[in-house]
Amino acid sequence: MRRPIKNRNIAGPDLVYKNDKIGKLINYVMLSGKKNTARTVVYAAVDQIKEIAKVENPVEILETALKNVCPLMEVRSRRVGGANYQVPREVRPERQLALGMKWIIEAARGKKGKPMHMKLAEEIIGASKNEGEAVKKRENTHKMAEANKAFAHFAW
Repeated sequence: MRRPIKNRNIAGPDLVYKNDKIGKLINYVMLSGKKNTARTVVYAAVDQIKEIAKVENPVEILETALKNVCPLMEVRSRRVGGANYQVPREVRPERQLALGMKWIIEAARGKKGKPMHMKLAEEIIGASKNEGEAVKKRENTHKMAEANKAFAHFAW
């Protein structure tokens, strides 16, 4: 019997740009329920992107960065006959977005010596140009999926 479909909460759009993806990004940046701090960081990062990239609409750069970071394939562990296989699978669109945002934030948090909004802005701009830690993570994920293509028949 199939599992029942879960009713997931959908993050609403943010207050300034009325964009769902920025609203979601704020939720991913948030630590310990401090949403106002997360909003401050994300809006400062968006202002920084506008300043560095000299564009009118920084949301487009964020969209491009997410498109460049979101993985198409990933490996999932599957146990078959006492052995674990890394089985390549396609990634659902919601998970693609979630992984992309997590990887960008993780890469920004990994840098040292600057305020978070500057690190986040740099990582987003880098990802929009197909460079940076988050894009490397995506490439590694795709390489692992490609290397384990032989086990694709275990996916069902």
